[in-house]
Amino acid sequence: MRIFITLAFTLSQVFVLITSLAWAQLKISSPDFENNGDIPREFTCQGKDINPQLIIGNVPDTAKSLALIVDDPDAPIGTWVHWVVYDIPPETKNIDKSSVPGQEGINSFGRQSFGGPCPPDGKHRYFFKLYALDVYFGLIEQIPDKIALEKFMEGHVVDKAELIGLYQKE
Repeated sequence: MRIFITLAFTLSQVFVLITSLAWAQLKISSPDFENNGDIPREFTCQGKDINPQLIIGNVPDTAKSLALIVDDPDAPIGTWVHWVVYDIPPETKNIDKSSVPGQEGINSFGRQSFGGPCPPDGKHRYFFKLYALDVYFGLIEQIPDKIALEKFMEGHVVDKAELIGLYQKE
């Protein structure tokens, strides 16, 4: 009987732990568009070509920095990278419109900046991928692109969140 009670108590503790971990998952959202919703023209090549506001929540206590990669897997020549940002302070809760929250890497436009959605045809998906990392990179000898940043991040991702926006030229 004693083993059964101990086992039941342990299973309930595991359930509470799993439930609390599910609630504490890293989050990214935007007041400018819903997940899987249309990105407003203001944030595209047909508008001001600036980054939308992003809201960050539930950053793990073990995170030493955040990284953000925005890309379009629907581009006709392969995934097109719109923004690469790393060394974002882990206490960041809000990334303002038209701001630089950390160190910028090189995007597919060959620039260190946000490049707004500008699909050549049809409606494309834009993935805003946020990573909580257990490392702060500091000054990296060579400015990374998406591939280099992903390599740097290997083994250092504590949590990940994603927001998807859609855009089609008018």
